[in-house]
Amino acid sequence: MPVVLSPEEVQRLIDSAENLMRRTIVMTLYSTGVRCSELCHLKAADIDSQRMVIHIHKGKGGRDRDVLLSSKLLNTLREYWRWMKPKTYLFPGMVNNWRADVPITPKVVWEAVNDSGKRAGISKRVAPHLLRHSFATHMLEAGADLRTIQVLLGHAKIGDTALYLHLSRRHLQAVPSPLEAIEVSSSDEVKRSRRRMKQ
Repeated sequence: MPVVLSPEEVQRLIDSAENLMRRTIVMTLYSTGVRCSELCHLKAADIDSQRMVIHIHKGKGGRDRDVLLSSKLLNTLREYWRWMKPKTYLFPGMVNNWRADVPITPKVVWEAVNDSGKRAGISKRVAPHLLRHSFATHMLEAGADLRTIQVLLGHAKIGDTALYLHLSRRHLQAVPSPLEAIEVSSSDEVKRSRRRMKQ
């Protein structure tokens, strides 16, 4: 079962990012649910503020899709763009230790997320895919249906998305445990004994 962050942990993670680029990377991963490789190849032109979507080109399986662009993320992306001024790739990488118009590497993304997790004091192993799991689980808990989440994540099969039903508190708590339907005596009436049972 995938591990997920709580919303409070995500907030701490974002607030603990070392700089604006790392903060924008963490926010983009969580806000959109994109894969690390998809984030690396995002282009500035993929941000569609008119329709409030981000275009993902050639995701897993070579499929294109649109993902959500939240107003909070758009504000951060605008601030980031004014500072970084990316040409082609939204998150430009390095060539010979100089900023260049090439995609950022997955290692840089992983380090940005992992370092933010350490700075936030999160004990879970924080990696880019953890933000994808957290995005899907939190969307489900907020009332989004599985089919919508499937499309946003770019899953080919609904079965891959159904995994998040097991992680969603809302769905786990929607049906009571069968224990709730039976009458049991009060624990106050149960004998307390420290003697070991005979083997």
